[in-house]
Amino acid sequence: MRLHRLELTGFGPFRERQVVDFDAFADDGIFLIAGRTGAGKSSVLDGVTFGLYGGVPRYDGSERRLRSDHCAPEDPTSVSVEFSATGRRWRVTRSPEYERPKQRGTGMTTEPHRAQLDELVDGDWIGRAARPVDVARELDEILGLSQQQFLQVILLAQNRFAEFLLAKNDDRQKLLRRLFGTRTYEGYQAALEQRRKDAERDLASAGDGVALLLGEAERLLAAEGLEGAVEGEPSIASRLDSADLGVKRAQYRVETLQRERDEADASHRAAEASHAAARTLREKHDQRTRSRAALAAVEDAEPGIAADRVTLARAIAAEALRTPIESAADALAAQNRAEDGVLRAADAWRAHTGGDAPVRAELESLVERLTGDVAVWAAAETRERDLARTVDELAAGAAQEAEFDELLAGLDVVRDAFPARLAELEIELAAAQGAAGGADAAIAHRDEIAHRLAAARDAERLRVAARDADAAYLAAGAEHDAARRLVTDLLRRRIAGHAGELAAGLVDGDPCVVCGSTTHPSPAPSSDDPVSDDQVAEAEALRDAAAAVESAANARATASREELTAAAARAGGEQVAALTTALASAEAAVATATEAAALRDRLTTRRDALVVAEADARAEREALAARLAALRERLAGLAARAESARIAVDDARGGFDTVAARIAEATGRRRLAAALIDALSAAETAGDAARRVERDRDARVAASDFADAAEATAALLGPAERASLDGAIREHEVTLRTERDRLRDLELDLAGEPEEPVDVAGAAAALATARQRWIDAVDRAAQAMQAAQRLADLVSRAAGAHAAIGGLVDDHAVIERLANTVAGRAPNTHRMTLESFVLAAELEEIVESANLRLSDMSAGRYRLQHSDALAARGASSGLGLEIMDAHTGMARPPQSLSGGETFLASLALALGLAEVVTARAGGVRLDTLFIDEGFGSLDDDTLELAMRTLDELRQGGRTVGLISHVAAMKEQIPAQLSVQATPHGPSVIRQDAVTTV
Repeated sequence: MRLHRLELTGFGPFRERQVVDFDAFADDGIFLIAGRTGAGKSSVLDGVTFGLYGGVPRYDGSERRLRSDHCAPEDPTSVSVEFSATGRRWRVTRSPEYERPKQRGTGMTTEPHRAQLDELVDGDWIGRAARPVDVARELDEILGLSQQQFLQVILLAQNRFAEFLLAKNDDRQKLLRRLFGTRTYEGYQAALEQRRKDAERDLASAGDGVALLLGEAERLLAAEGLEGAVEGEPSIASRLDSADLGVKRAQYRVETLQRERDEADASHRAAEASHAAARTLREKHDQRTRSRAALAAVEDAEPGIAADRVTLARAIAAEALRTPIESAADALAAQNRAEDGVLRAADAWRAHTGGDAPVRAELESLVERLTGDVAVWAAAETRERDLARTVDELAAGAAQEAEFDELLAGLDVVRDAFPARLAELEIELAAAQGAAGGADAAIAHRDEIAHRLAAARDAERLRVAARDADAAYLAAGAEHDAARRLVTDLLRRRIAGHAGELAAGLVDGDPCVVCGSTTHPSPAPSSDDPVSDDQVAEAEALRDAAAAVESAANARATASREELTAAAARAGGEQVAALTTALASAEAAVATATEAAALRDRLTTRRDALVVAEADARAEREALAARLAALRERLAGLAARAESARIAVDDARGGFDTVAARIAEATGRRRLAAALIDALSAAETAGDAARRVERDRDARVAASDFADAAEATAALLGPAERASLDGAIREHEVTLRTERDRLRDLELDLAGEPEEPVDVAGAAAALATARQRWIDAVDRAAQAMQAAQRLADLVSRAAGAHAAIGGLVDDHAVIERLANTVAGRAPNTHRMTLESFVLAAELEEIVESANLRLSDMSAGRYRLQHSDALAARGASSGLGLEIMDAHTGMARPPQSLSGGETFLASLALALGLAEVVTARAGGVRLDTLFIDEGFGSLDDDTLELAMRTLDELRQGGRTVGLISHVAAMKEQIPAQLSVQATPHGPSVIRQDAVTTV
């Protein structure tokens, strides 16, 4: 796994967006994360952990603390981590849960924890998961490491990896259990313990089970009357033998009762057959009686069926004459309707003209004449309508002509007033242009004075700020001097007290670390006020902070003086009061010039508008005069056309008020005449058709069996009536034939039998007696068989349970020994559980890997070794660690190491643990590694050894990030990531910064 990029926004001490490009350190292979205490160096690693796993262990699950306290309520919080794993590049983006303002209304709302996982495919980021639970599931597959494993093998947090070296057996077991997932073996241990308890319980209950089964069998034998006597004191074996004999007696009784059941069954079947034969004969007698009665009823209905046959035959014969008869009736009705139409048309003519209608020839001549007249009068009607519209147009034209004359007179008056007004405006405009000529110069002069006045005011403000900045610079210099003196004093006292510190660690018989002597006759006294490394480091931090404050104060003072000089130059050396008076005078001059310019613009606009209005009036008069001439020409044409139309209309009107009225009267008479002609033609055609159809009907009736058409009409029946008669006749014939066949068959079956019905009561009584005997025999045999089976089962189970007791004893002994051994109880002399045994094997491999580096870092003096010695006071054993000291040849506990030695041993153990854990996680490749602090406890030589070991980790393209404020490391590692706290509180990350001491 390799980290490429980290982005932090509103996270920890970072408010603004911060970017870390890990790829920029790939060439160096090792880089330093530097910064003052509390600036936020460890928060960079917290961001990596939160992005990949959604949590940071040092906050103990309080994800809300991840949001920066410097954020405003509306500021966002997010972490984005880009990394490569399994040959693919990924980006995970998260934001913790926090409070933000509501988008609508007032108040706050909770922004939930969000997560997004993307993959880089062909240069584009493709979304793979968008919910925290889905992102976590995908990252489990991609990373191959749990959060606990990640913190132990990739991100070695501040002071965290030393816990593993100094932990007790129980604590070390908890950590290894999380890393290697050995809870399965704890489950094996619990399962074996449960099996031990189950075997113990089974053995205890086995004997009680045998007695319980035998007692149940003996009670069953007594209830069935099958028990036998047992001589002497009854034992389990004798009781089993007696019960077995009872089983045999029960089986013999079952065989006897089964024979009785079979005999009763045979008698029952014979009685059942006799009863069935009697019932069959009685049923045939009853069927013959019912058949004789049914046949007599059918034969009685025969005369009525014969009459129906005659009616149906005549209806079928008349059906051939139905069409001619109905056609004649329809033709007669049509003739009557046509004659009624003639009468209605004649009445309409009489009502319209007041006289009788003329003959058909006269009517046809009248229709022809009126058609021609109406065509001629229609043209005159059109001219009559046009004449009315023409008269209206003439009246409207005369009114419009008078209006045009009045408008022309008004336009002439307006045009005469334009020349005098234009002359007045030209005089006013000349005077205004002269007053507005100096406006631009006045504005430029005013703006220059305003800029100089603003600069003078800035100079007054900056003069006070410059004095304050100089004072702050002097105070910061004094604090820096005091901090330097404190560091110097502490270093002198530290050097003076070194001898006392060494003497305090001397033990009689142990060699001195300086001279090697085992005797210490005159050890140096300890200092009354010793100086620790932490005190020196704290003083140095205060000195560095004071230096930064002094440098910042100097920069502020210099900048303030430069700003003051620039502002005074812009003001031209003049004071605020004089510039204020000059600005007021300039403002008044600008106002006067501006007012004159505004008057000039207004007069110019009015003059231009008056010129345009004069031109518009002249164009409007010319257009109006042209329209008046065209109107008078059109009115003369309309008057001539109206006179011609009036002559033609008067001629066509005749004695009517209008031509339209004359046309309407002629059209009505023509319509009535045509209707009467059509009615006469229809009546003639209908009479001919009726006579022709009547002759055809009479000829067809004469050729049939009917005397006349009335008789044939009376014989007709509808389709439903014919179908009903036909169905009734057929049903009667089928019923008669069926009943005769049934009676014949029954008479043949009962030939030779008595006429009276047979009595079946005796056969039924015999059947009931045989059935009850058979039922009783079946019940007795079933009860005996059930008791025999129950008894045999109890005796068999008791015998099997008695035989299995010996096997349960052996099984219990094996299971108990195995469960106690796995649980760390006797006979396990090492008190190691199964899980501890497995973890001890993992620990041996971790120690072997760690020693490869610890031997180099300690110049061959120290080696780690695994110990399975018994722990004190019954604690868990098997996971101990010891330090083998080559100088003494003795093993000692890790707690006896000094601070620097503890750091080296912890670092070697953490690196060994990382290699083993990654191998167990499927060979995960670790291309990025972080180590947080701890280097301050090393002397120069030991630090050099540690740096050489870390330098070896870069092999194979690995990148190692170190967090430390040790000055020597800043000098040795040029590639640095600087975390700096700003004066306002939030921290920023400078990747291109290289800190020097």
